[in-house]
Amino acid sequence: METNTTPDYERGLTFEKVWASIQELRKSQAEEAERWREKAERWEQEANRREREEAEQRKEEAEQRRKEAEQRKEEAEREAKLRKEEAEREGKLRKEEAEREAMLRKEETEREAMLRKEEDERLKEKAEQDAQETAKWKTDFDRMVRKNNKQLGELHRRFGQLAEHLVAPNINKRFNELGYHFGAVSPGGHRIYDEKGKVKTEIDILLENGETVMAVEVKVEPAVKDVEHHINRLEILRDHRRKINDNRKIQGAIAGAIFGTAEKKATAEAGLYVIEQSGDTMKIDVPEGFVPREW
Repeated sequence: METNTTPDYERGLTFEKVWASIQELRKSQAEEAERWREKAERWEQEANRREREEAEQRKEEAEQRRKEAEQRKEEAEREAKLRKEEAEREGKLRKEEAEREAMLRKEETEREAMLRKEEDERLKEKAEQDAQETAKWKTDFDRMVRKNNKQLGELHRRFGQLAEHLVAPNINKRFNELGYHFGAVSPGGHRIYDEKGKVKTEIDILLENGETVMAVEVKVEPAVKDVEHHINRLEILRDHRRKINDNRKIQGAIAGAIFGTAEKKATAEAGLYVIEQSGDTMKIDVPEGFVPREW
């Protein structure tokens, strides 16, 4: 059975279709995330409302019990006074009866305290169950976000491959128009290893002539932080070439399918060429006064 080796971008996959897919997925994820966020807020608000109501109820019950206790205390004090007066008049029999009544009140108070403790434990257990349920929903939400991010990352990878294929075919011609006289393009990812065989950095596209090595980093949508990352990459390339007695000057460029104004400005200010999409090909944007940095 023959395997179809035709790249996706030659079977109908275009920049516009891929970008539309990304936008649609982003919109779907944002809507889904908003629905989950609203649910989580409603669950948290409901839990907070129940907790406030229960706390208010406990407060009211405690206040009621305090008032009742004060009333019982005042009543007990009045009765004690009467009993004392009666005890003084009637003697030992009334005193024993008062002691029996005091014992009954103590037992009743203990029973009420036990009931209050059981009720507090029940309310505490219910609050813990509500918290566990909320935590479970949050865990499910986080799992959904991670899954969507993975899908988006894969789509960005595919889109990055398409962008690199758009950059590589004619990039040497664009630079040669600026007087570089580069030969063939060398795409495909150039890795530089350290002494232990670990990859130190990887360069997407290299162009070379007798005087200059141009390292091009390809991004779907370059960010400002990518400028510093590419500068570090160029410094590693410079050290590597010097170790093999290659003293040609090294310059850099960042290519992007979607280049924002701030990102273009940061790239040019760092002395790196800006390569952006123009129709079905790429163009090099050279601002007035631009001087490429050399390593």
